[in-house]
Amino acid sequence: MEEYKVVDQAKLADLVKSGRTVVEFSADWCSDCRFLEPAMPAIEADFANSKFIKIDRDGSIDLCKEMNIMGIPSFVVYQDGQEIGRLVNGDRKTKQEVEAFLRSLD
Repeated sequence: MEEYKVVDQAKLADLVKSGRTVVEFSADWCSDCRFLEPAMPAIEADFANSKFIKIDRDGSIDLCKEMNIMGIPSFVVYQDGQEIGRLVNGDRKTKQEVEAFLRSLD
């Protein structure tokens, strides 16, 4: 998974312009993000047709405000630059919940 500290709308558009991209919004201090972190390699392996990137919420606060990302960890999925789904809330997420969300987009 590629990680980015500072991302704006232009950078995000470039990152998600082709193929399926799963964007995780996270922060180092977030205990719910740390809870999910060990499961991410398995999730990435199960969805090998997708590119996964992580964006630091604190370094990209303006982007998060523009996108209405108020809770973390949150996921936004793009297909060829177009948003196709979001799992955005402040709840702790499990591997099963994230995978069910990603499967629902196929």
